[in-house]
Order: sequence, then structure tokens, then C-alpha cells
Amino acid sequence: MRTEVMLTILAMAVATFLTRFTSPAVLGNLRLPCWFERMLKHVPTAMLTALIAPALLLPQGTLAFTVNNHYLIAGLVAAFVAYRRQPPIATMGAGIAVMLALRSF
Repeated sequence: MRTEVMLTILAMAVATFLTRFTSPAVLGNLRLPCWFERMLKHVPTAMLTALIAPALLLPQGTLAFTVNNHYLIAGLVAAFVAYRRQPPIATMGAGIAVMLALRSF
């Protein structure tokens, strides 16, 4: 593996560790408003959506709302399975199975 890739992974790990474990130490005695705590609960979902949406909607760099966009179809199936409150392994398995099926035909 290239050196810059390893350094990037290491830097991301350090940044994640620092933000994850220093925030409670700094904010430990501080009481946040209820509305702010409710808002913070939705940050992981928003971040995941911001990371996944471009991959599903712009697979070749242009907007693709077609039946040829296998990423979008597999993502919609996975979203539906997750919506039905299935375990994450079932959600990932459904998305991967649909992607493999679409790529095979």
C-alpha cells in the first residue's frame, strides 16, 4: 500500500479518535439545550445520506434517473429493506444481491 494512503488512514483514525473522546471531556459539564440535542441525534443520518446520495444519483458524474442506473435501483431496494426494520446484514445482503443480479443480466 502506498505511503500517502497509509498516512491518510492514520490521520483519519486520529481525527476520529480525538473528536470522539475529547468532546465528552470538553462538554462534560455543559448542558446543551433540548432542541440542540434532538438535532444532534440526526447528524449521523444526514452525514450518511450526504456520502451515499451522490454515488447513487451520479454514478458516472451526471444525474442518472434511469433503469440502467444499477446503483440507484440497488440503493432503493436496500432502503426499502431497511425501512421494513430488517437487520443491517439483511439490508446489505439485499442491496448486494440486487446489484449482482442487475450486473449479471
